[in-house]
Amino acid sequence: MLKGILTVGVWTMASRVLGFARDMMIAAFLGAGPIADAFFVALKLPNLFRRLFGEGAFNAAFVPSFAGMLHAEGRQAANRFAEETTAVMVFWLLGLTIAGEIFMPQLMAVLAPGFAGSPEKFALAVSLTRITFPYLFLICLTALFSGVLNGLNQFAAAAAAPVLFNVISIVAMVVLTPYLPNAGYSLAWGVTASGVAQLGLLIWAVHRAGMRIRVPRPRLTPEIRKLFRRMAPGLVGAGVTQVNLAVDVIVASLLPPGTVALLYYADRVQQLPLGVIGTAVGTALLPVLARQIRAGEDELAKSTLNRALEYALFLTLPAAFALAVSAYPIVSVLFVRGAFDQQAATLAAQALTAYAIGLPAFVTVRVLAPAFFARGDTAAPVRIGIACVALNLALNLAFMVPLRHIGPALATSIAAIVNTVWLGIALHRQGHLQLDAGLLRRSSRMVLAAFTMAATLAIAQGPLFAAAAGHHGLRYLALAALVAAGAAAYIATGQFLGAFDLRQVRAVFLRRRQESLGSAQTRKGAVAPLNPHT
Repeated sequence: MLKGILTVGVWTMASRVLGFARDMMIAAFLGAGPIADAFFVALKLPNLFRRLFGEGAFNAAFVPSFAGMLHAEGRQAANRFAEETTAVMVFWLLGLTIAGEIFMPQLMAVLAPGFAGSPEKFALAVSLTRITFPYLFLICLTALFSGVLNGLNQFAAAAAAPVLFNVISIVAMVVLTPYLPNAGYSLAWGVTASGVAQLGLLIWAVHRAGMRIRVPRPRLTPEIRKLFRRMAPGLVGAGVTQVNLAVDVIVASLLPPGTVALLYYADRVQQLPLGVIGTAVGTALLPVLARQIRAGEDELAKSTLNRALEYALFLTLPAAFALAVSAYPIVSVLFVRGAFDQQAATLAAQALTAYAIGLPAFVTVRVLAPAFFARGDTAAPVRIGIACVALNLALNLAFMVPLRHIGPALATSIAAIVNTVWLGIALHRQGHLQLDAGLLRRSSRMVLAAFTMAATLAIAQGPLFAAAAGHHGLRYLALAALVAAGAAAYIATGQFLGAFDLRQVRAVFLRRRQESLGSAQTRKGAVAPLNPHT
């Protein structure tokens, strides 16, 4: 399983780094003003549908079914199931996209009600979202083909596709902005163009993997009906974090101008560890659990879940502590330029600290949810998800006046923590989660190592950034030195305490390299179960 995590993680890291480059340019072009607010809402709407329908509920239902069918009935049956799913997805996604284009003003009134007080801002948000909304159709089909590849135990192409999103967005911003009313329009067109490129890459990758997927006439076969039954409750269960973030946008639109943009920049920073770790672990875990459960290997599935939690905490805990302690230096170095000033950096850093509190929970939800989905249980997560959405909304309303821009981020973090604890308790009561001695011992030591790292960062960041004051280039070096000092403190302390063994990680990398050199024939054959201890 760690092999799959590393593959997804490396590509996701590349995407996040390019994403930071894109966001730095957006900050310089748009700052935290009304155009930025309008564009981020335009980006949020298709992304919300994508994460709910395309990645969350759909993947939770499709990947276990596809992987199980591949294991039990063979490649031909799995190929037929993928074709039937593609036909139905094309049909209803096209209808949803057309409806969205027609009723965009009404959708905008729901997602960003605060924009109604500024007709120009509202009209701009509607125009930009109409440009970006076809991305929903393109990227949901991309998610379908990603699910096929994940079920085949091939993660690289699906993980690499988001790189195209960032590259094309950067190119569009540079090339198109001089010819359009503002940079918001160039970014919106870049979003849709990137969807075309990502879908093309995944179609090629599926073809290369030996799956010939046509688009037949859409039919509600028994397998498709079963897929929809599993998918329907998962719309909330798998996408509760996205629903919570949508609630944040609704509330933020009612706050002072620029709040939507501030929350976006803060969220983008915490999305680096969340995306790299959470996406990697969750993506690699689901097909592994599905195969083990289908084979009746319940004890092995429990061990796999423990190791996945351990892998997630290994990187998530230090990331959360680092973002909480060093939020302002990070935001300041990354975004302060052009239209984004120091005041905006201070406000965004405060929101980032609030998001950091919930970062381990955000990631752990992505580890625990597949344990339900792999067993075909989407009902339990949806019940818990609905309750957490209600909690997030209540907290948002409670925090809106006293905490302003910090409120939505803190409410989302608290809701994520409650969601994680509740999912864990539910799995434990069902007998599917038993935290073993190794996880408990090592995770407690990881917390101690993270505390040591946080103390190191708190002590080092003052002198480092004081020495770099007034020199933007030196501030990058100061941030790099701060990251290196924190990483060294965490690794040294964790290794000393026995929280992890770096020799095991090195062995996995070496084994993965050897396997990649001689795996051409293996990639053409059947999918083999992954060892959860590697």
